[in-house]
Amino acid sequence: MSAAPDPFNLIITGVGGQGNVLASQILGQALVRQGWVVTVGETYGASQRGGSVMSHLRLSRRKQWSPLIPEGQAHLVVGLEPLESLRVMARYGNPGVLTLTNTRPIHPLDVIAGAAEYPEMDTLLAKLKKLGAGVWTVDATRIALELDNPILSNMAMLGALAGMELAAAPLSREDFAEALGMLLPAKALPANLEAFDQGRASLREI
Repeated sequence: MSAAPDPFNLIITGVGGQGNVLASQILGQALVRQGWVVTVGETYGASQRGGSVMSHLRLSRRKQWSPLIPEGQAHLVVGLEPLESLRVMARYGNPGVLTLTNTRPIHPLDVIAGAAEYPEMDTLLAKLKKLGAGVWTVDATRIALELDNPILSNMAMLGALAGMELAAAPLSREDFAEALGMLLPAKALPANLEAFDQGRASLREI
């Protein structure tokens, strides 16, 4: 991406219980430290746990914007759950949008009950690539499970975002750690930083 648009519209999406909101708060705090004006808006699905959750972050060097991103005007979609990435892309995507997605699905109830099928991951990633300008992946759930804390997948996703090295959403380890210290107890910092580091190291471009 050449000159960064202002605002830069970033959506973090997932399902309830994945730590979507915390991830958006940490990213927002880290960017504010760098002088960005960050506006955050949250939307929720039918249930707090298991329903769709989206955080809209609008990043500007100049002013505060309205909290919700207009349809078709996202610049980056960060998906903690891959099917949610595709759903958001269908509504907010455009030919220039970038996507970063976790590759481990959380099956909705209709899939678990046998009333629907979850797409094959290769098919899902191909659709994401067709809808936008680039796709990056990370198995954030695997990283979190290996650290014995499934909720850490959100921190692994932020590490992967940092690894993309986007000028419009620059996330350094130092700013991430500072934001963590503002929002989490000190004893939680080592595991969260480890998830961040592993997510950054595991980033893969499709």
